Amino acid sequence: MPPRRPLPTAAEAAAILAHKRTRPQRRAAPPAGRALNKMLKALDEKFGQGPGALQARWREIVGEDIARRTEPVKLTKPRGGGPGSLEIRVAGAGAALIQHQATEIVSRVNLFLGEGAVNKLRIVQGPLRNLVPDPPKPRRKAPPLDAAQEAALVESLAQAPDGPLKAALLSLGRGVLRDRRSR
Repeated sequence: MPPRRPLPTAAEAAAILAHKRTRPQRRAAPPAGRALNKMLKALDEKFGQGPGALQARWREIVGEDIARRTEPVKLTKPRGGGPGSLEIRVAGAGAALIQHQATEIVSRVNLFLGEGAVNKLRIVQGPLRNLVPDPPKPRRKAPPLDAAQEAALVESLAQAPDGPLKAALLSLGRGVLRDRRSR
């Protein structure tokens, strides 16, 4: 058996490691989002936001009335750079109305996308594909009964014991009397 070699001292080990190259520690790959973030920012600066960003906030950008009749389809940028054109789809005969408001729509879109992003509006007639339902209208509260009807209803339920049943019967009676009054 060969003789054992003595272990180096701490100073000798430090000198050996300083002269020898070692492999770097393995690091995990960065998340894909971090790696793509720079590239996406550069693409966004070059090509700008597309119709997807417009569709998501179209109602806010152009207003309720125009949004009900239109939807953004395509945002086209010229090859040399500069302002592009926005193609919007208009439902039915509303194209003439939208044509008169074209400058206002272009200015609102430029306010959202940045100054000089769009300078031309191309209007295409056709059915709207992304119909966004109108927000529900708040229910109108029914007017109260007149004093005579309310007194008659309370008097008819005077014999009933107080509790949830009496409250439900009062509510039902008010609804029935309101319904009769509206006919």
